[in-house]
Amino acid sequence: MNAGAAITDKISWREVLSARLAAREARIGIIGLGYAGLPLALRFAELGFPVEGFDTDLAKVEAINTGRSPVHGIPDARIAASGMRAHATAEAAAACDALVICVPTPIGPHKEPDLSAVRDTLAALAPYLRPGQAIALESTTYPGTTEELVLPAIARAGLHIGEDAFAIYSPEREDPGNPDGTVARIPKLVGGATPNCLAIAQALYAPVAGSLVPVSSLAVAELAKCYENVFRAVNIGLVNELKRISHAMGIDVHEVIDAAATKPFGFMPFRPGPGLGGHCIPVDPYYLAWKARELHVPSDFVELAGRVNDAMPGYVVARLRNALDDRGMPLRGARILLLGLAYKPGVPDTRESPAVEIFRLLEERGAQLAYHDPLVPRFPATRRLAGTSPDLDSVPLTEAILAAQDAVILVTPQPGMDLELVRRAAPLIIDTRGALRGEGPGTVVMA
Repeated sequence: MNAGAAITDKISWREVLSARLAAREARIGIIGLGYAGLPLALRFAELGFPVEGFDTDLAKVEAINTGRSPVHGIPDARIAASGMRAHATAEAAAACDALVICVPTPIGPHKEPDLSAVRDTLAALAPYLRPGQAIALESTTYPGTTEELVLPAIARAGLHIGEDAFAIYSPEREDPGNPDGTVARIPKLVGGATPNCLAIAQALYAPVAGSLVPVSSLAVAELAKCYENVFRAVNIGLVNELKRISHAMGIDVHEVIDAAATKPFGFMPFRPGPGLGGHCIPVDPYYLAWKARELHVPSDFVELAGRVNDAMPGYVVARLRNALDDRGMPLRGARILLLGLAYKPGVPDTRESPAVEIFRLLEERGAQLAYHDPLVPRFPATRRLAGTSPDLDSVPLTEAILAAQDAVILVTPQPGMDLELVRRAAPLIIDTRGALRGEGPGTVVMA
């Protein structure tokens, strides 16, 4: 083949895939059908793209294939109308023109990045990679991941980045429970390994995203994703420290925040809580700090915020112990009810929820535990809850149950939770969110 023909062939794969995307004929494969992947899959399907979904969770696959939603907030009707099929194995990836990886990237027991799901996904896809495909990673990770993991996987398949295969990083920005926090409304960052990859990234995401924000490299997109969540983690760490200082001074931290928020410039209010939860904010500081250590660059500020936020469940337990001590009651054997196990209101998501750590710390100290969360009717025991019964069921929120407790810890005020009943019936309330500020019956301790 002469040089001119080779150049023509290189250009043709970009043109062919761009044309298929523009015509909405390109088949889209979404790997990971959770809070990020399933909404994205449905968005593509609802705009006319043929969609294949992939997940190792057989229950999710069965639910989708029978028209049921496995994700809170997504109605069954959207699943049934989408026409998408879900698969537990990767064979159908061969027919896909774009493969979008939306798998979990948690932290390990020593706060190190756990990219096993990304590696496993790439290994499963390897036999089905072919010329003319785009491979996009959306999972939160440290800068350099796409280059270190995705590009070699494409090369091992005998493909050429930017010529007959296109590597993309475009971080998810879903906000579960927030109708404005969806791919259709949020500007979407897109980075490509080469200019051709970036062009394909824009062609892939332009139909489904609120708007596009192209950046110059994969690493810029990866670091931007880390930074936007580390920004929140650092500011929440700051306000959590302010909360502890305010408690020591006998000052209502929420009144302080409300007062500061009247400044019309140079200030953004953040609210304290019992710790961080969810899929990004508790994780990203450690991903960025890990990468910084690899580069021998200090990341003291980022790591400090992580330590402050990680310490908040222990602070909540200490406030509870002190409040019980004031009543002449030991924590061991005390009847404690946790209100809200999800990491934030309006969702059933318990990933990295501070409630889990509070539960573990109380269990270690011998408390008798129960919980109420209308969105989490059953909370399976996890490695953090070793020693508890195999499953824990949410108890009803009744006057009798509240009155029977020695203390109630308000961790996450879920919609519909009767906080006035809690205030009226519970003998002691540890409020981690400031939801029960102000005058009223009952003893409320802010934590």
